[in-house]
Amino acid sequence: MDALPHLIVIATFLVAGLIMVASAAPTTTEKVKAAHYEAVDFSKLLGMKGLSDTMLNNHFKLYQGYVKNTNLLLDKLSEMESDGADPVYAELKRRFAFEFDGTRLHELYFGNLGGKRSLEQKSELAERIERDFGSFDAWKKDFIAVGSMRGVGWAILYEDPGTGRLMNFWIAEHQNNHPAGCLPILVMDVWEHAYMTDYQLDRKSYIQAFWDNIDWGKVQSRYLQVVK
Repeated sequence: MDALPHLIVIATFLVAGLIMVASAAPTTTEKVKAAHYEAVDFSKLLGMKGLSDTMLNNHFKLYQGYVKNTNLLLDKLSEMESDGADPVYAELKRRFAFEFDGTRLHELYFGNLGGKRSLEQKSELAERIERDFGSFDAWKKDFIAVGSMRGVGWAILYEDPGTGRLMNFWIAEHQNNHPAGCLPILVMDVWEHAYMTDYQLDRKSYIQAFWDNIDWGKVQSRYLQVVK
C-alpha cells in the first residue's frame, strides 16, 4: 500500500510529460514556416568585357527582387489554407513558380559567366555536343538561334538523364516549357533587361558578349555532375 502514492506521483509526471510533448509537436493541420532563400553575391562578375557594370548591377538588383518575392510568397502561402478552389491561393501558387524559377535561373545564368577560356575540344561535354549535334559549330548555331527567337525568356542547353542526349530549349518567361526531368547545363537570359542597357534592341551583339564571357569550366562541371 505504501508504494501506491509513489506510483501515483510517477504516473502524474509521465502524463504531464506526454502532454508537453504533444503540445510541442506540430499537428497535421499546423503550417510550418518555410526557410528563406538568400541572394547570392555575384559582384565578382563586374568588369566583364561587353557587359557593363551598370547593366550587371541593375540585373543583380532585379535578381534580388525575385529572391525577395519568393520569400514573401513562401510566407504568405504558409499562412493560407491549402485550397485549390480558392482563387487567391491558386494565383499565389502560380506566381510562386514564376518568382522561384526567376530566382534559380538567374543564379544559373550568373553562375556560368565570368570565364575567359574556350571549351576544351577533348572535354566530355565537347565530345557529347559533337555526338548529338554533329559538331560544336552546329550546336552553337542552334543555341544562338533559340536565343534569337522572339519573346521573353531563356535559351538553355539541357541534358536528358534518360538518354544522355543534349538539347537546346526555349523557356518562356521563367516557368514555362521546361523539359521534365532534364537538367540545365548552360543558361542564357534573353529578357530585355539582360541587354537593353548596353545594346538596346541589338540582341545579336548581346549574345556575342554573353558567349565571350561563358565560364566553360563551370558548364563542364555541371555536365559532369549530371552524368555521374
